[in-house]
Amino acid sequence: MSARIFPSILAIVSLLLGAAQPSAAQEAVTVFAAASLKNALDDANAAFTKVTGVKVTASYAASSALAKQIEQGAPADIFISADLQWMDYVAQKKLIKPDTRVNLLGNKLVLIAPVDSKLEKVTIAKPFDIAKLAGDGRIAVADVKAVPAGLYAQAALEALDGWKAAEPKLAMAENVRATLSFVARGETPVGIVYATDAKVESKVKIVGVFPDGSHLPVVYSGAATSATANAASLKYLDFLRTAPAKAIFEKYGFSFLIKPVS
Repeated sequence: MSARIFPSILAIVSLLLGAAQPSAAQEAVTVFAAASLKNALDDANAAFTKVTGVKVTASYAASSALAKQIEQGAPADIFISADLQWMDYVAQKKLIKPDTRVNLLGNKLVLIAPVDSKLEKVTIAKPFDIAKLAGDGRIAVADVKAVPAGLYAQAALEALDGWKAAEPKLAMAENVRATLSFVARGETPVGIVYATDAKVESKVKIVGVFPDGSHLPVVYSGAATSATANAASLKYLDFLRTAPAKAIFEKYGFSFLIKPVS
């Protein structure tokens, strides 16, 4: 998208969402979002604020942790999960407004190594001996009991017959960005994260991509919480569906799963 086209699209979005009113500066939206979204969503939030005048406060963590916080009454207007499981969880607890739910983004699960690692292209296929790749080191993953990136990682390793050997070597982190940091600091020789995480960290490189069929598709789902009475939250969800938002997410490597509204 050219620099000349992008501002014009923002202008159209401004008309669709309603031009910012003087009182809009007082409006704010609180978003609980998966840690892997941080860089892209920070940019999207800035674009939304520019168009509407509505401030966005974002809290990033593992989807599992955020879902539990919402369940315990944390004041969030929007929840964006890195998998369908945790969105289903809050839906079953009646903690979101079902008619606002949207499966917005997709991602890829990848194998990473420190940028100076001797590992290069790794073919990930059954049987996949990731434990051997780690050698005497450990394998960085997000918590496989709860965090989406960890759940995807375990499912993939099980499907590829690599789980049994890998399990004793796991170095589990609280979220996918912490997993990324393990590898970036050279604390583990390999790790499993999303492609978008690797894209924003210069100290790691992607050495392999997990086959799509080895785990459930990585899907980011968003919705307004049932507790919110904030009209700006629906305006925010509408913005995430637009062409400018699509351009931002795709710049960071996410796939956009819906047809943009503008």
